[in-house]
Amino acid sequence: MTSGDQNLMNKLLPAMQNVQNALNDVSLGGEIKVSTVHSMGVLKQSEPPSSGSFDPSYEDLMKGLLGFNNATASPFAINPYPYFAYRSDTRPETLAFCLFQQNAGRVDGNTKIKYMNMFDAQVDAVFSALNSIGFKNVEIVVAETGWPYKGDDNEIGPSIENAKAYNGNLIAHLRSMVGTPLMPGKSVDTYLFALYDEDLKPGPGSERSFGLFKPDLTMAYNVGLSKSSQTPATPKTPTNPSPTSKKATWCVPKSGVSDAQLQDNLDYACGRGIDCSPIEPGGACFEPNTLASHAAYAMNLFYQASDKNPLNCDFSQSATLSSNNPSYNACTYPSGSGSN
Repeated sequence: MTSGDQNLMNKLLPAMQNVQNALNDVSLGGEIKVSTVHSMGVLKQSEPPSSGSFDPSYEDLMKGLLGFNNATASPFAINPYPYFAYRSDTRPETLAFCLFQQNAGRVDGNTKIKYMNMFDAQVDAVFSALNSIGFKNVEIVVAETGWPYKGDDNEIGPSIENAKAYNGNLIAHLRSMVGTPLMPGKSVDTYLFALYDEDLKPGPGSERSFGLFKPDLTMAYNVGLSKSSQTPATPKTPTNPSPTSKKATWCVPKSGVSDAQLQDNLDYACGRGIDCSPIEPGGACFEPNTLASHAAYAMNLFYQASDKNPLNCDFSQSATLSSNNPSYNACTYPSGSGSN
């Protein structure tokens, strides 16, 4: 659609219909979905998310495609890349926003919704665009998203640290099932780009460095998706370890942390999909109604919900792991073992 080749554009929908008809002929029409993948370039506007809209020059064709998606219950597939958004705005706060790291967030002036990461903002912009032309019920699938682990010397953003942060935090975000502000409570089906580097792809070095694995099958970096090779072939008895077999840990604020930092930590943790209702009025952990108490509960819950990775008990170096249970009265702080 972004090729400018009107002949190809006009044949896209008939091609999809042909494939659908072929599937129908062998009674697979309801089991295999037919769609086509779009870049974010089909949008005219994506910021703020509530103003998301399609490029008017594609709108008629887009309505035909979406009518097909709607009629066949197939998804609208899109490729959002926060990496490319950062590449055009290389401020540190933009990097944190793109990597799901601690940041001040960005408020949509129309809805007053505060977005804490670029992925949600981009996906919600697509939802708004669909809604604007009457297709808000068409499912969105993220067909590609990722971050390069290396690039040319003049490229800003590619690194193993950033790639690991983006993909790892994205996975945690999707697993939380918090959804996006405009599509809460569901995880958008998302495909990471890519399993392997495309070592013959033209363009800058980053284009050949999105893989979790290199062409020689060695791992580029560990994003945490691999199954452990230490899993025993048969379960041991007892299946569940005794409570004393592993040391429980809690994530708590360090002493002397400023109120401003505690507020940032509270906003960040509760903005990442954890259940902060226990520290809301009427909740078991609302009293004492202090910033320090509420932040401590939220920080620990975020750590426990994030696979108990010590990296998720950092909070700009304002937190630490403790073996002392901070639970009190009816307020129970979830605990986790030192090893997952």
